[in-house]
Amino acid sequence: MKRWIVYILQCADMTLYTVITNDSDARLLKHASGTGAKYTRGRSPLLVVFNEAHATRSGALRRELAIKKLSRNEKLALKNHASKH
Repeated sequence: MKRWIVYILQCADMTLYTVITNDSDARLLKHASGTGAKYTRGRSPLLVVFNEAHATRSGALRRELAIKKLSRNEKLALKNHASKH
């Protein structure tokens, strides 16, 4: 059973992009090659600043939505919390 990952990318322009996937390696390669999300094209280099595993797609989607509702500062707090662990 594949697990689902919610992650936040920090783009070169310092914007944050939140998404889910069940194959993070393939998805990150697509972002890096410019064939991933339209939003991340031309915003390289990209850095994963937060990731969180979920057992189900629905759980990951709920968390993605919750993160997207956060302010930029709240998202950065997630990033800072993740870097301490």
